[in-house]
Amino acid sequence: MANAGAKKRREENLKHMRFLQILVLAANGVYILGRVVIFSSSVTWKHYVGMMLTSGAYQLSYNWIKDLSLPTYDDKGDLTDGGYDLKTPGLCSYLHDLLYITAFVQFGSLISDKVWYTYLLIPAFGLYKLWTELLYPYFFLSQKAEPEDEVSRKKREKAERKANRPKFAKARR
Repeated sequence: MANAGAKKRREENLKHMRFLQILVLAANGVYILGRVVIFSSSVTWKHYVGMMLTSGAYQLSYNWIKDLSLPTYDDKGDLTDGGYDLKTPGLCSYLHDLLYITAFVQFGSLISDKVWYTYLLIPAFGLYKLWTELLYPYFFLSQKAEPEDEVSRKKREKAERKANRPKFAKARR
C-alpha cells in the first residue's frame, strides 16, 4: 500500500503530463495551421525540415518525461511509487526546457523565420555544460597537488582553529 506522498506525486505527474500534452498539441496545431494553411505561399522545404526537427524534439523529450513520471505497482496492483518528481533539477528540467524552447520556436516562427536561431541555444548550452562539468575539470583541475610539508600543514591547521573559534561581542551597558 502506498503512502499519501506517492499518491499525491502520481496525481501531480498526471496533471503535469496532461499540461505538456496540451502544450505539444497546441504548438503543433498552431504551427501547421499557421504555416501550412494560412501562410502556405511562404512555405519552403526548410519549413518541412523544421517541422520534422520539432516533432522529433517533442517525441524525444515528451516520451522521456512520460517514462520518468510513470508510477510503479507491486504484484497485487497496489501503488508502490508515484513516479519521478518532475520538479527536481537535472535531466528532467533540461527535457522540459527542450519542450518549452521547441514550443517557443514554433509559435515565434509564424512571425519571423529568424526565431529558428533560438534553437542554437540547445547545442550551445550542451557545449557549455560539457566544458564546465567534464572537460575543464579533467584537463585543468586534475593535476595532483604537491604533498604538504610539515610547516605549511601546521600553519594551515592553526589558521583553521583560529577561524573556528567562537567570536563574542561585548554587550553594551
